[in-house]
Amino acid sequence: MTATPSQIASRTAAELLPGQTAYLGPGLPRLIADHLAPGEGVLLLDDENLLAPPSRAGACILEQSDAAGFVRGGYLDVAVLQARQVSISGDLSESTTVVPGPTRSAEMGLHARRVVAVVELDSGTGTIVERCESAAVRRRVDTIISDVGVFAVTPEGLALSEVAPGWTSDGIRRLVGVDFAIRPDVREMEFSVPAREPHNKVFSSAADAVADIPDGSTVRIDGFGGPGGMAQYLMLALRDHGAKQLTMVSNTAGIAGAVNFGTPPGMRTIDHSILVVNGQIKKAIASFPVSPSPSRPTAFELAYRNGDVELELVPQGTLAERLRAGGFGLFAFYTPTGAGTLIAEGKPSKVIDGREQILERAITADFALLRALKADTLGNLVYRGTSRNFNSVMAPAARTTIVEVDEIVEPGQIPPDAVVTPGPFTQRLVQRPADFSAYQPLEG
Repeated sequence: MTATPSQIASRTAAELLPGQTAYLGPGLPRLIADHLAPGEGVLLLDDENLLAPPSRAGACILEQSDAAGFVRGGYLDVAVLQARQVSISGDLSESTTVVPGPTRSAEMGLHARRVVAVVELDSGTGTIVERCESAAVRRRVDTIISDVGVFAVTPEGLALSEVAPGWTSDGIRRLVGVDFAIRPDVREMEFSVPAREPHNKVFSSAADAVADIPDGSTVRIDGFGGPGGMAQYLMLALRDHGAKQLTMVSNTAGIAGAVNFGTPPGMRTIDHSILVVNGQIKKAIASFPVSPSPSRPTAFELAYRNGDVELELVPQGTLAERLRAGGFGLFAFYTPTGAGTLIAEGKPSKVIDGREQILERAITADFALLRALKADTLGNLVYRGTSRNFNSVMAPAARTTIVEVDEIVEPGQIPPDAVVTPGPFTQRLVQRPADFSAYQPLEG
């Protein structure tokens, strides 16, 4: 028999794994949402920039610029697009008309980590061809799911891996009209999504959350001036973990403990300095790495004077923009900030609109240790007050973002408009113990 649109959608739903984000293009792909279990943690991005599970519980709304950055930055795991034509090399044509410029679906296909094409072959509304007449997506499709079978797109060409009930490889070959290989383990298509373990981002402790940070990592750690907004629980765990030769990206590199701004009398704020004192930091990329008081130097300042650490000094606004660019798929940008100063040494420059501009490169990282007020289990984050400063801009573009929060709730308990950092930017969550103190005695 020929698979129905609902069966094609069910088979395709099995391609979306718990914890992934997906875009479902117009037409048949939109049926896939009906076959996904809401609790698995698959998030769907729609054309109104709503990012949510199929149940919509735990949704967040992306601003247009953030939605574009989300896709361009590589956070979309899968794009499922309906094809009018799909070629043996992975090109896809989705429309019968030539649209000047890329469509939204084509943009998704360009930036998604995987592209799955769905095509109705037996009805004649879609075909597999040697070459598309006008390809909106080029060489990106890796799987073709049709009403008669499933094909893998490989460097050697198409390979039939599954056949619809009642169909044979010879029958499919006559219908398709292009040559393809047949996998030795070819099997019959199944039209149900297997039960799967939900994706779990919640870790039992900070020690567990940072346990795999290796020597030599680049780590983003938030912090502004005072004790607020810093992931002290995670920083202590990283100190105890002991990873060394770290490049630390932060605003201050640890001045809160030196100036004691907002700190109770007789106490010292836990900040980045504990990693410096422990000999774990090789280099800092920061804006304010020294104390405003010469009589109370920071640990990093003393280590720098001794030649134990390196420093890349970055103006604060430029730091924020380099972080944002790293998260949203922009590799570099021009800015007038720093032109004609030591900041500009060794950097390309050009005059734009009569002003000298220097080229600044985006910053990415292996890990980010961040702080938020509340999260749901999908990783959607809410901040409190000034703790939003660099946390929200640091979360994207770290391969693994680890966030400590005061409270973890179920999806749907945070209003979509209150979400600042969407769940896909958060890989791990840990709840700060209620009795945890962000301060240590001065003599400690």
